[in-house]
Amino acid sequence: MKFFAVYLKQRRIGICVLFIFCLIFLCTFLLYHLPAGAVLYPALICTLLGIVILALDFYRAYKKHQQLKALMKLSSSLMESFPAINSQDDEDYQQIINLLKQEQMQLENNMNLRYMDMVDYYTIWAHQIKTPIASMRLTLQNEDTAFSRKISEDLFRIEQYVQMVLMFLRLDSDSTDYVIKEYNLDELIKQAIRKFSTQFIGKKIRLEYKPVNISVVTDEKWLLFVIEQVISNAIKYTPSEGCITIDLEQPQILCIHDTGIGIAPEDLPRIFEKGYTGYNGRNDKKASGIGLYLCKRICKNLGHTISANSSLDSGTVIRINLKQKRLEVE
Repeated sequence: MKFFAVYLKQRRIGICVLFIFCLIFLCTFLLYHLPAGAVLYPALICTLLGIVILALDFYRAYKKHQQLKALMKLSSSLMESFPAINSQDDEDYQQIINLLKQEQMQLENNMNLRYMDMVDYYTIWAHQIKTPIASMRLTLQNEDTAFSRKISEDLFRIEQYVQMVLMFLRLDSDSTDYVIKEYNLDELIKQAIRKFSTQFIGKKIRLEYKPVNISVVTDEKWLLFVIEQVISNAIKYTPSEGCITIDLEQPQILCIHDTGIGIAPEDLPRIFEKGYTGYNGRNDKKASGIGLYLCKRICKNLGHTISANSSLDSGTVIRINLKQKRLEVE
């Protein structure tokens, strides 16, 4: 109905001209005292023919409208079969659309090239920076002073940041190296605990962990990064003499619970957003707001889910639901 109203509005000039012509003939015949029927009869015939022509034209316009609506659902790269050209306007508009498509494709190609150059550069940089880090760590192995321990902690954080860069670059890459198969969850947890053992000791944080004794279908490297990131945050925001608990909720929900400063209620719904640091991050001044965002994206790619429960001064619980459709084990 809406299209019919729009169509009549577009054709209103032609319809009005028809009635004006009929009215002119009628007035002329009346002025010369000629029979009005001589005008009304042909006017009626012209009106009926006009209605038939209008109906056919309406059908053609409606069919064209439906084709254009179907094209609207496609991406610009798939827009090829335009309706037949029936006027010079149609031809002009299609030429404009084709020119815009070509310009868009050129812009996309240029952006993709620039993005790939950037990814390649930072990937090379992330791998190259590992060499001086490893060299510095070897140098510090023979020293056991307060200064060397402080430098070792700084190097550990640098390694974490480099790993985050690599994960961020690979997240949407076409060549992401997922190896999905069945893994022992305890082995992944123990790897993460060993990596942060010096920080547990340095901050005198108690760890409560009992083997969960389950296997999960996932990717070892990517899930390990998620676990490490959650443990890192727990250590970061848990004061000395605090406690971090790692356990399992059925059926396959890994829980990492700390007794840290917690998360403000207004921040909790947004902690997995990219770049969002919240109240604690603003106080810390060093938070990037990338870590939990990466965890959320990685869990989504692996078919897992991650959530958080917390309140200020009451600690935080991060839950990683590892249950998913069982895949064929390699």
